[in-house]
Amino acid sequence: MHKARFFRVPLLFAALAFAGCNPRIDTPQIGVYRAVLRLPGGDTPFGFEVAQEQQQYVLYLTNDTERTRVSNVKIADGELTAVFPGYENSLRATMHRDRIEGSVTLIKAGGKEQVIPFTAKLGETYRFYRDAATDNADVDGTWDATFTDDSGKTSRAILLLKQQHDHVTGTVVTPTGDHRFLEGQMHGDELQLSTFAGGLAYLYKLKVDARAGLEGEYWQGLASHEKVAAHRNDAATLDGAGKQTTMLDTTVPLNFTFPDVDGKPVSLSEPRFRGKVVLVTLGGTWCPNCHDEAKFLGPFYREYRERGFEIIALMFERHGELEKAARAVRGYRQDLNIEFPTLIAGLSETDEASKALPMLNGVYGYPTTILVDRSGRVRSIHTGFAGPATGRHYEEHVKEFQDEVEQLLAEAGG
Repeated sequence: MHKARFFRVPLLFAALAFAGCNPRIDTPQIGVYRAVLRLPGGDTPFGFEVAQEQQQYVLYLTNDTERTRVSNVKIADGELTAVFPGYENSLRATMHRDRIEGSVTLIKAGGKEQVIPFTAKLGETYRFYRDAATDNADVDGTWDATFTDDSGKTSRAILLLKQQHDHVTGTVVTPTGDHRFLEGQMHGDELQLSTFAGGLAYLYKLKVDARAGLEGEYWQGLASHEKVAAHRNDAATLDGAGKQTTMLDTTVPLNFTFPDVDGKPVSLSEPRFRGKVVLVTLGGTWCPNCHDEAKFLGPFYREYRERGFEIIALMFERHGELEKAARAVRGYRQDLNIEFPTLIAGLSETDEASKALPMLNGVYGYPTTILVDRSGRVRSIHTGFAGPATGRHYEEHVKEFQDEVEQLLAEAGG
């Protein structure tokens, strides 16, 4: 009995001393932090800044050249909470003198929550390695990659990497989009890359192998994991990769009726869309590539709508309840400054989207865009969106889309 009490005393003093060195504070320290999400593959870092603008606290998430501003920030009782723009995903953390710690919650299919441990250390700016290696392998360039999931299913992708000394940036282009702005470090023959901008968290751990290829693993959040093998190929292309959505019967017009965020039914056959070129885009608030697409389409719509161009976004959300889905879409509309109709079309699983639009052979990824001419005929269907992180791929995609819309607008209605 006395021996047990003797050992508790130093432990109590140690706990008090630790608490004294790291007291909780009522307001966050302004400055730059190194933030880390803890995924199954290890630490997943990203840039994190706390700033004060017009007497309000805001956050900035930094990955390569992208700075995501988070304005929905609240401070109360020593706790910082934030909702990431356009998402339902959130941060909840306690504030200390030199760090912020807590968790990020991602909303997944069926409204389930994925809670990821989060820490941020004030004044640290390195990505993965505090001390840069001076003798690093060269991974700059384009890589043809094969991804293999835990069930053995394979898919193709392209790695676009830029390297300066040990600093590496780039993205991964897939048949349905890209993994956005990745940033990391080369350390000898080991490469680590990561990103988090409020949507999905990605972590890559790759190594240059004996054949000068790359091999390793990647994790997305807490549940998704794949092996990666890649080789250099400046001419790499994804032509023919991935399933493509088509109309089952081209003589049957595309039509649908879904409620908007206020519950009002909206149909493609309504007079306001008749005789116009209409882009129907399938996506969801949870989808980062859909965010990239919406940021492009918003200004495009404002420029072209007076010429007879319309957009309808069919939103496939994490929630089956209309009001919960509508609440998520309202936030998405506000944060991304969307003015075109956004309809609640169903759940986010692609097989649910296929059921909602039975005139299609299937929906294989988000976003999927369907371009309808003035006569109501489907002229093209495209799966995926190559966002700004893909560089020239994004520029080419935007140019092709603009040219196609211009051509359809010049045509007479049927």
